[in-house]
Amino acid sequence: MLDLFVSAFVTLFVVIDPPGCAPIYAGLTSEASAAQRRAMAIRASVIALVILLIFALFGETLLGALHIELDAFRIAGGIMLFAIAIDMVFEKRTERRQDRADKVRATPEIEDVSVFPMAMPMLAGPGAIASIMLLMARAEGAGETLAVLGALGLVMMLTLIALLAAAPLMRLFGDQVESVVTRLLGVVLAALAAQFVIDGLRGSFNL
Repeated sequence: MLDLFVSAFVTLFVVIDPPGCAPIYAGLTSEASAAQRRAMAIRASVIALVILLIFALFGETLLGALHIELDAFRIAGGIMLFAIAIDMVFEKRTERRQDRADKVRATPEIEDVSVFPMAMPMLAGPGAIASIMLLMARAEGAGETLAVLGALGLVMMLTLIALLAAAPLMRLFGDQVESVVTRLLGVVLAALAAQFVIDGLRGSFNL
């Protein structure tokens, strides 16, 4: 159970990428007051958590309704996560997030960024949704299910802390540290994605 908790924590932390979201959130809320930044950070984290919990608890039922086998989803999810990992290593994901943030910032009537783009798609994006569904598929019994959900809760708590501390952290560390961390996390995610694909192929062909 501990192994699954650690695996779930690492996977979700890498995919959600709190260190990568913090500078973007700091840029989006640069003109907001401290109270507004705090409120939007809490709201974004809670909304993202609710979205991921829905897919964690009911995602397998949805797959069954669509007649999609878990092994097929493992392979597809692994490929998707591998693509995200490549983007992280070469900083394409950060560029796309920044472009999305610039578009939101350029639209003066949009003030609250907690729902879009922070909660979705930055925190609860396709990669995070696929990851939580894959992890829940691996969980057997109530104990392992709680371990995965506990890992999700811990990652979202760390994400909230990162968003709350985004502005002072960016002043302290700058963009270079965030860039290094994102690249390292991308390498880890690539290995995790490859393992998902391997598990899916083994299950599909009974290897």
